[in-house]
Amino acid sequence: MIEVRPASVFDDVAAVLGPKRADATVCWCLSYRIPSKENLSLRGPERGERVRELCREDLPPGVLAYDGDEVVGWAAVHPRADTGFARNRKIPHIDDLAVWSVWCIRVRPGHRGAGLSHALLAGAVDFARANGAPAVEGYPVDNRGEKVDLTMAYVGTRALFERAGFVRAADTDSVLNGFPRVLMRLDLR
Repeated sequence: MIEVRPASVFDDVAAVLGPKRADATVCWCLSYRIPSKENLSLRGPERGERVRELCREDLPPGVLAYDGDEVVGWAAVHPRADTGFARNRKIPHIDDLAVWSVWCIRVRPGHRGAGLSHALLAGAVDFARANGAPAVEGYPVDNRGEKVDLTMAYVGTRALFERAGFVRAADTDSVLNGFPRVLMRLDLR
């Protein structure tokens, strides 16, 4: 049974997002979560320490999926106003609603293909709803059923979001892995 919980345990976040080598400079899902200048300045272990700080906040940086005691996946979800999407010129704002954004879904190797992305997206929506979000947005690729490169699949697909009840709210000027990204929204009111 998969359980999705707030990502407040840093060691579990590190198990999904962290590098194999402590000195490696990897994403840590910070590129949309913190200001660009800060994101670009953080190197190696500094990135993990920044995520540790985010895990301690009242609103942790996302949710984690667990299969028993084992952490098996991650979804980044937070109020859009506190993310890079608040200033993103390629992803439109369709209104002034204080929406939340889901921008990264990651399933650990060895656990892929079991539907965990669906559980993570549902858990992200539940987390946003529990914290007063009026709506949740995602910015997946519209791949029309074509294969998406695994390194670029973190944004999700339009079909994944549609199965979760999201509807296409707008086109974007963003392209990832050759596929256009669409703004998908789920109203929680």
